[in-house]
Amino acid sequence: MTIDDQNNEDFSNKKVSSQTNVTDKRNFALSVSIVITALILGFAWIYTVKLKISLQAKNQIETETQLSVEEAIELPLRWDNLGVQMIDAGVINQEAFESIYAQRGGLDSQEKQLLLGKSNGTIKINQQNAGFFLNFLWAFGLSNKNSILENGPMMDPQYGGTENFASTGGWTIANGNIMNHYSAHSFVVLTKEQQELVERVSKNIYRPCCGNSTYFPDCNHGMAMLGLLELLAAQGIDEQTIYKVALEVNKLWFPEQYNVITQYLLNNNKNIENINPREILGINYSSASGYGRILQSVGPQPSKDSVNCSIGGESTAPAQSSGSGCGI
Repeated sequence: MTIDDQNNEDFSNKKVSSQTNVTDKRNFALSVSIVITALILGFAWIYTVKLKISLQAKNQIETETQLSVEEAIELPLRWDNLGVQMIDAGVINQEAFESIYAQRGGLDSQEKQLLLGKSNGTIKINQQNAGFFLNFLWAFGLSNKNSILENGPMMDPQYGGTENFASTGGWTIANGNIMNHYSAHSFVVLTKEQQELVERVSKNIYRPCCGNSTYFPDCNHGMAMLGLLELLAAQGIDEQTIYKVALEVNKLWFPEQYNVITQYLLNNNKNIENINPREILGINYSSASGYGRILQSVGPQPSKDSVNCSIGGESTAPAQSSGSGCGI
């Protein structure tokens, strides 16, 4: 083989090698493009699926909320003539109470029966009458004699006087000074075991409007819940059922907040219906701090009504509120 032949062969080999490298680079680039495209499509599919699930969960929550307005919870207790007793004792000034509701169209037949009736059957509560029951239970919780009110944190002098709380000073439709009615009437007398049950449960039930448990009922929601616990315990309701009832009532008093909590649980593949009500009512979910943490995770929600702890205020609280305005 001559030198020229050798050079020609080397040139040909280099040419083939160069063409091979170009082909390999093109194949590599094509492979990378395919992988990138597949990743983009994969992420797009995952995002679409997650968005669809999120929208489905949102629609489910909205549907359940709409249904809850019409559906009623039947409370496992009897009211008897408690309304009449509170009016006769001066805890409720009937004229002042009715005038508040006159501005909203007046009391309906069931509410009038509960306020003025001598004998009542079981109680049904829904979103439409939740505010009425909030005020009614507030009056009862405030006035019924109980050691929680007399020996608990409500009496701590560091807060400047028991009469200064929203749950006491805010009840403006009693006859005379409200403190003359504070834990002053034996409408319902609990046994030792029933009182222990109320104290135990009240320390674990929170509300999204403030940071205290029902054992420290410094706002109307807390005082109303205390009244509900007393009535349930007095009528022999077991502890687990009390938690279930308390959660359902809290949902009616704070519908937007519990919608957010429900969404948070769904986002974490949990269903509020499958979780012990005691846990949901605890500090991690239902306190102002617990709810605030959950709200940050879920994101801002459309604001509706505002928290109002006055006698004439609405019973519900807004989704964006972290719970101010219900205590000192």
